[in-house]
Amino acid sequence: MNFEHVSVLLDEVLEGLNIKDNGIYVDGTLGGAGHSSEIVKRLTTGKLIGIDQDLNALNKAGEVLKEYKDKVILVHNNYENIDEVLNGLGVEKVDGILLDLGVSSHQLDEESRGFSHNKDASLDMRMDETSSFSAWDVVNKYSEKELERIIWDYGEERWARRIAKFIVEDRKIDPIDTTFQLVSVIKKAIPKEVRKDGHHPAKKTFQAIRIEVNRELDVLIESIPKMVNFLNPGGRLAIITFHSLEDRIVKEGFRELYKDCICPPHLPKCICNKTREVEIITRKPIIPSKGEIDRNPRSRSAKLRIAEKLNVLNNKGGE
Repeated sequence: MNFEHVSVLLDEVLEGLNIKDNGIYVDGTLGGAGHSSEIVKRLTTGKLIGIDQDLNALNKAGEVLKEYKDKVILVHNNYENIDEVLNGLGVEKVDGILLDLGVSSHQLDEESRGFSHNKDASLDMRMDETSSFSAWDVVNKYSEKELERIIWDYGEERWARRIAKFIVEDRKIDPIDTTFQLVSVIKKAIPKEVRKDGHHPAKKTFQAIRIEVNRELDVLIESIPKMVNFLNPGGRLAIITFHSLEDRIVKEGFRELYKDCICPPHLPKCICNKTREVEIITRKPIIPSKGEIDRNPRSRSAKLRIAEKLNVLNNKGGE
């Protein structure tokens, strides 16, 4: 199986995690284990817990990490269930967590997975192939309003209404079963003159459907505070995003955890008992260098944000 993988912002991630040789680290989106293989090299008595919902990725990671198997635990799950994973392993706290979000190069390149608008395949887009819900269900069963909402919200596609209308009209004749069938419908929906801007006309819609199938944004929103809760003081959460929707969620999630008061501004004093939980290490996201983008064009939209867990007992006078 072809499983080429180029780790994005590798040096920046390793530096940002501030790895201790006896620490416990979680790679919540293991993928091809590019980041993990470098993290584990820096461990002596420490452990690496790798989580991925894609069984292909887990199998490949097992090969990549086999010489470090005494330091590695691999788990088939979604990072949103980090509490279930760590509790099941008897791990109370960890020293660092990494998320490298979005679709992997392997998933895009593996034709049968249906992630790419450039390869003809069944409408699938499941990161977890054991799931019964796929892109086919979204395209063929969602109402016109639901399709418009996700294409607009998750794809930021200005032609969302027309695309949704054309999908519904087309599927009345026959189900839309393949990626190229869907691309054809999208091309019909977007005016020809607009399709000359250089971007593939189906890119945003495919992104939107993929996000919906895998609940990517909901999972991220729910997971950030949960992950910070599992960090030791000084432990770090590093998240790589690839589009503005994800980056905005990470930025806002860190900002909420940074707040030390959520009382209404008219109150004379704080009564909320909220304590600041993190220090934000990256006030602005770290982005790839020109050299990295030249070597790996898929890294061009990557952004890395890092937060460090505080000892909350030290806040608000030790209360």
